[in-house]
Amino acid sequence: MSTEYKALTLGIGTVELIDRPDGSQLLRNKEPLSPYPETLMQRLDEWAERTPDQVLVARRDASGDWQKLTYADAHQKVRALGQALLDRDLSAERPVVILSGNSIEHLLLAFAAMYVGVPYAPISPAYCLVSKDFSKAKYICELLTPGLLFVDSAGQFGPALSVIQSTDTTCVAVDASGYDGAATSFADLLNTPITDAVDRAHNAVTADTIAKFLFTSGSTGMPKGVINTNRMLCANQEMLASLMTFHRTQPPVLIDWLPWNHTFGGNHNVGIVLYNGGSLYIDDGKPVPGQIDITLQNLREISPTVYFNVPKGFELLVEHLERDDALREHFFKDLNLMFFAGASLAQHVWDRLDALAIKTLGHKIGMLTGLGATETAPSAMFASLEESQSGVIGTPAFGVEIKLVPNGGKTEIRVRGPNVMPGYWRQPDITAKSFDDEGFYCLGDAAKFIDPTNPQRGMRFDGRISEDFKLDTGTWVSVGPLRAKVIEAGAPLIKDVVIAGLDKPYVSMLVFTDVEQCRALSGLGPEASNTDIHYSPAVRARFESLLQHLIDTSTGGSNRVARAVLLDEPPRLDAHEITDKGSINQRAVLENRAAVVTDIYSATPSNDVIRLS
Repeated sequence: MSTEYKALTLGIGTVELIDRPDGSQLLRNKEPLSPYPETLMQRLDEWAERTPDQVLVARRDASGDWQKLTYADAHQKVRALGQALLDRDLSAERPVVILSGNSIEHLLLAFAAMYVGVPYAPISPAYCLVSKDFSKAKYICELLTPGLLFVDSAGQFGPALSVIQSTDTTCVAVDASGYDGAATSFADLLNTPITDAVDRAHNAVTADTIAKFLFTSGSTGMPKGVINTNRMLCANQEMLASLMTFHRTQPPVLIDWLPWNHTFGGNHNVGIVLYNGGSLYIDDGKPVPGQIDITLQNLREISPTVYFNVPKGFELLVEHLERDDALREHFFKDLNLMFFAGASLAQHVWDRLDALAIKTLGHKIGMLTGLGATETAPSAMFASLEESQSGVIGTPAFGVEIKLVPNGGKTEIRVRGPNVMPGYWRQPDITAKSFDDEGFYCLGDAAKFIDPTNPQRGMRFDGRISEDFKLDTGTWVSVGPLRAKVIEAGAPLIKDVVIAGLDKPYVSMLVFTDVEQCRALSGLGPEASNTDIHYSPAVRARFESLLQHLIDTSTGGSNRVARAVLLDEPPRLDAHEITDKGSINQRAVLENRAAVVTDIYSATPSNDVIRLS
């Protein structure tokens, strides 16, 4: 039985590496980027005419049935909504802000805004529903000065709306029940009579018209508004279509939960569907125990042609695929590729997916890796299937130039291309600092060649420049690779780790555990507190063993982890310790938990500190 990958043609191209007099290098693809449309909504026009009855988007309704919307239906509704936005005199100075999560209404309003050239900004629902002070939502709205706020349930978002809504901002809601304020019905907007103003506005949209604002998580505090132009979105989708060439002849089918307020879900995945005339089935599940059951039900009915998830999602999914043959058969039936983002996928999970694909199909299904950012819309680099593994970011996409700059013993990577943002909205100082004098966007990431003698094999991620630090011995600690090693070695007990040791004699770590996995190991019941679980003999012994493993496999002080603390309190959104997509802000955690770090490095640490001597 073959264990090779499914036969696919991936557009990786051929790269060239150019040495420069200043010591930097340019890495670029010799393959030019093919022409692409000026605006993403030209694709909506195209598919509404060519394949009017094709399902564009679907979502389960309250009864559990799929509510489906075709390209023709969506096109008509988008034009009506576009007229409603024009009637309200919205613009880049008064954009649309979408506070709710993924829904058909969200997608229609987003498309309508882009259709008539009104920027929109999808905001994380967590900023209104999880946050206690709504500080991030308030900050974003003060930065954007929106003319319209959209929510699915005005009653649910009421407390946040009372803080962030200004007097000249219209609130539009799918459901206004339970809300004391004024809210316009989304249904009323759909009934807006269409005039020729829609066509005039639509024809005036250009490649440089702002399509949306996407907000980064913020490395030190408040998010930054990344300007996304139509050129960025269309160029990136052409890069993806040039890579996944099968989309040219096989419209993609996605079943996807990834949030649209992030570039992976909102630009990458939604864009792949629209650009290639495919179908998006909105998955209301999440990669957490309990909510993944919704995802499993969807995957039993919808066979994806490409599947995107975060590592935790694949980790939970693989357990069910191993137990449920019917689910496994249906999942792999039409699948061409998988892709993960947000963190590294543990190798043991990857191996299990490969084994399941071979069992089902007789060959592997490729798992793509690469590099991207909100500021690059998002994709910039892709790995070939032969080189693809966690940490490998590959070679530049078609049309992208990568600048390699020596920086503190590492190689910093910078990006230039039509997919790169023009800047951050209303933050010129931050924008200026984000680009070098040649117009390359400074990602802040480091990379190194897999094989310095063969650039075609691509590059491997080498951590974030800003996270790395020196011990008091002068030894550099490369946080990214060490963090990945710890999480892999500590699976499945570790959700994330923060590496400490700046100006200290050795490296230590603060651990956010997977409490339920630790609970199972401890043998304690559901009433046990996090502290009780972390102090249980079995859990302490497992982490002592992990420390010993890290010491035994270290190559020196830069990756020898001597002490650890298991954090009882999860990372806090309002304290900027975690983004709504689950990424840890290392700097914020270390600042907010300075007392823990002090304890770790004390000559007489408390019993919270796990150490071997």
